[in-house]
Amino acid sequence: MRNNTLGLLCLTGMFLALGIILLMPHPTQAASSVHIRFSTWHVPAGADVQKLWVPMLEEMKKRSNGRITYSMFAGGALGRGPDHYDIVKTGLSDMGYATLTWTPGRFPLTDVLSAPIVCPAKWKGAEIGMGMYERVLKSEFNDVKVLHINNCVMAHLWATKKVRTLEDLRGLKVRSPGGLQTLALEALGATPVFMPLGDVYLSMETGVIDGVVTCPALVKAFKLYEVAGYGVPVSFGCVAEGLFVNKKFWKKVPDDLKPIIEDVGRNAYKIAKIFNEEWYETSMRQFGESVEIYQLPEKEKERWNERFRNMLLSWAEELEKNGLAAKDTLKMFKEELEKHGVGAGMCPY
Repeated sequence: MRNNTLGLLCLTGMFLALGIILLMPHPTQAASSVHIRFSTWHVPAGADVQKLWVPMLEEMKKRSNGRITYSMFAGGALGRGPDHYDIVKTGLSDMGYATLTWTPGRFPLTDVLSAPIVCPAKWKGAEIGMGMYERVLKSEFNDVKVLHINNCVMAHLWATKKVRTLEDLRGLKVRSPGGLQTLALEALGATPVFMPLGDVYLSMETGVIDGVVTCPALVKAFKLYEVAGYGVPVSFGCVAEGLFVNKKFWKKVPDDLKPIIEDVGRNAYKIAKIFNEEWYETSMRQFGESVEIYQLPEKEKERWNERFRNMLLSWAEELEKNGLAAKDTLKMFKEELEKHGVGAGMCPY
């Protein structure tokens, strides 16, 4: 009887121990989820954060059944706008959005994405950007995982003074984000000024600068329509930007979650249904309620485009002197633009 009792106790103890082991998190289970620290320079209350990045991260969470979670670090939470590529690269954040044009000379061929093209939809910009990434730009991004790069939605001129012709631009001080937009402003006779976007409102209001070249999303986010009495919707192109992941973090992401992050990150604009053609048209109509929007006559627009073409030729020739295949890059860019139905009238080749 005693042996039977001891045996029963041992058996009961084994089952209890087994139950405890089964209830404990398995090492592979603990590693099967991932928390993303996401960074962007966009203002926390703006459309980029609330209607693009949060929905994108929520979609990752949904597709992973909650295994992907996130924390948002928007605005200047982790650093200045020009620092955001390095914020991701160094691991201060795990994933983030960066404007490449804000670091002149660092991504020389990628500057082609900021050429003055007519692109009202950011999802198209991402497709064009990734086409260029696969063909020629990949070598400029060896230190991060690229989810997408893009040419943003085209920027226009927003000024405190009337601009109707090239002659009206002569000597105007206009904020530029850098890259080819700086060269474009110089080509038109304006004086480019670089300053943080957060300083533009007061600078325009007080006359420190006469205008800004930027996209509709940032006109909204920084309420520049309140100080810009005039808008000229000629495309200056926009900045080269991208969504990036820290390489060390990427290695730790479970293999079955990587395709989710890649697909959602690549198609963020389509998923969020924002910054597309309809959004652009609606935004421009809204600006028209407080800003005098002036459409250049075709003859005058061609004068501006001719300056843009000459500017791109000079840009390509200068990079060629440094051993960079800028002319071939421009030709490839034109092919990608035409493939996606985007205006390439400014392209010299």
